[in-house]
Amino acid sequence: MADPTEGGTDVLYLGPLAPPLVALIAGLVIHSFIIGVNVSDWWRGRSVTPVDHIVTSLGITRICTQSSDMLYMLMVSLSLDAQVPLVIMDVAYNFFTNADICFTTLLSIVYCLKISNLHTRLFLYLRRMISHRTGRLIVASILFCASNSLMTLLLFFLKVTNNGPHNTTTDDVSPDCICSKCIYNIATGTFLPLFFYSISSVLLFVSLYHHTTRMKMSSNVSINLETYYSAMRSVSFTFIYNTVYFIAHFISVLYLYFYCMELSWLYKIISFLPALHSSYLIYRTAKLRNEMFKVLQNFMNYLLQRTNAQNSET
Repeated sequence: MADPTEGGTDVLYLGPLAPPLVALIAGLVIHSFIIGVNVSDWWRGRSVTPVDHIVTSLGITRICTQSSDMLYMLMVSLSLDAQVPLVIMDVAYNFFTNADICFTTLLSIVYCLKISNLHTRLFLYLRRMISHRTGRLIVASILFCASNSLMTLLLFFLKVTNNGPHNTTTDDVSPDCICSKCIYNIATGTFLPLFFYSISSVLLFVSLYHHTTRMKMSSNVSINLETYYSAMRSVSFTFIYNTVYFIAHFISVLYLYFYCMELSWLYKIISFLPALHSSYLIYRTAKLRNEMFKVLQNFMNYLLQRTNAQNSET
């Protein structure tokens, strides 16, 4: 006969997984929609812009990020003592997180080169070069994140080899929990992309601000500035998203560094951010927004037809 407390114990262990599971389901729906729209356009032979390539790569990366995060939390909740699988899942999560940041940086750079009205020789050269090499830059970003993750995994196995096999359990409270692999990952895989992202975002915002200021001072009062204000709000929202995303990860790594404990509640909050940002991308992108309206309209029509059919049967 089964233990009557077994079900309650399972709920107690798996209950904390509810928030990341909700975030995973929402993310799968939102990211899959973005990927489906862009892949469908490519399959039908329609023009696909460099922004579409980056946004599609971003959607795939975020699905993988949330899936690896969910698997890691599930393994921890089930109290699996094998350190190597946990570290591999952690490295996979860091890889996809770094790829997310790299693709967001690349998207910001493309927007900056596309929208900014700078006319320096270097700026015009970068605009021509990046617009025709977006695919290569996506591959380069993946290789950069992969090399960083492989180096992180190598550092872990070197530490295990030096300390011996007795330090490979999750209950270990030795200096291994200093987690130098996380510090390395933050230092190399995050700061460099965020540095370029900050430069491109600031340049784009300043360029839009000066342009709107000059247009308001001009004699033409019929100019509609709402498009420029909307672009500035979009840049500000994405900048706030990346800042919060980075600070949350950095705080969790510092806490792990000093106290040898993970802030699981913070990771659960972070898991909702990619879906939130992707929803904003759908709202800000005309093609994605129109397709979303069509999907919602077809869904409402289906519900209405089903309700009418049930009423007619009764």
